[in-house]
Amino acid sequence: MIKTRTGRRATTATPPTEEIVTGSRRYRDKRFDAVVVKVFPGEHYVTDKEDEMLVTVLGSCVAACIRDPKTGVGGMNHFMLPENFSHWGNASDSMRYGNVAMERLINDVLIRGGARRRLEIKVFGGANVLNGVAKIGHRNADFVEEYLAAENLPIAASHLRGSLPRRVHYFPATGRVMLLELPRADHEALVRHETSYKSKIQVEPVAGSIELF
Repeated sequence: MIKTRTGRRATTATPPTEEIVTGSRRYRDKRFDAVVVKVFPGEHYVTDKEDEMLVTVLGSCVAACIRDPKTGVGGMNHFMLPENFSHWGNASDSMRYGNVAMERLINDVLIRGGARRRLEIKVFGGANVLNGVAKIGHRNADFVEEYLAAENLPIAASHLRGSLPRRVHYFPATGRVMLLELPRADHEALVRHETSYKSKIQVEPVAGSIELF
């Protein structure tokens, strides 16, 4: 289930974008009676705790939310593909960066007791929000769809592309997703952090490939 709404100005019940993309990594949200774990660009997080809610803010980046409904183990990643292939040699090296981001998340779910045949997968993000970057958000969305199709892993739900950033709240224990499309007033903080992440991965070598269980 995905509950979606278009954002308004932040209130005390809904932390502003700046607070989500920075600040404390973990905190307790009394409104949801849950421990919030932020997933920042280039990271992934897997849990089997029933009271944890994973939160991220996506512009051009994409996030996969993957869980095993039987065991309750699940997690989220947050990544984008490098834009400039010149530092990587060719486009396939850039694709390998995305492969590793997906494989790390899937493997960690499987290692904690998940079964590949039971995986429930939901994907989000890939908006075109970065100035001067030609459709990099949509390219990230294309990648995650093509990767999962190649791995024969069906997508249970998705909210991809477009032009507005998204805030995603994911409850791995139940698979519940709450998605908020952010107003343009919230773009500045997100674009600043995504631009910094994009610059980093342009020159950072990708780790070796990972074999899926």
